[in-house]
Amino acid sequence: MTSARHTPSRLVATVDALRLALAESPDLLGFTLGGTIDEETAAAAEADGVPRSFLDFCRVLDGVGCGPSVQLFSLREAAEHQFYCEPVVDSPLPLSPEKLYCVGMIQEAPVFLDRAGGEVLGAYEEGPDWPDAERFERLAPGLEAFFLERLVSAGEYQRLALVDDELLEYDDWLKLLRRAGLAD
Repeated sequence: MTSARHTPSRLVATVDALRLALAESPDLLGFTLGGTIDEETAAAAEADGVPRSFLDFCRVLDGVGCGPSVQLFSLREAAEHQFYCEPVVDSPLPLSPEKLYCVGMIQEAPVFLDRAGGEVLGAYEEGPDWPDAERFERLAPGLEAFFLERLVSAGEYQRLALVDDELLEYDDWLKLLRRAGLAD
């Protein structure tokens, strides 16, 4: 995984390739690829405290479900999942709605955007027991990098989604990545 900065054009080009491949692949049903949000919606959400980096991402891709265990929320879905940012009794994690914004789920564990630094954080290896984790893992320097380097990278996605080698050929997200020319 690289830490290189990504230009918005790379994100747009990647999402465009995925949308084109999806349009030509009616057989792929194991994931969802969201639309986009408009400027008016983004402005209203920002006024309500939604982080700008999440809104910037939603302007290009408003949510993506890569399969049953990996999802980045749409703006609407994210609003419904902010309870994950609330402190949990006896959890050592620094949970706080003022510091974190929940943007997705991996293996039944929330994925957070750090409001101050924009980093993507999570404790996905703990699964549903994520509040018991000692600390958050830094998953990427930002949401765009998380999508491009972790979800669009076949090997990284396979690791996050726990896709067994025997099931690789059946995973619809991996099929879409291949059809979009984004994976081998």
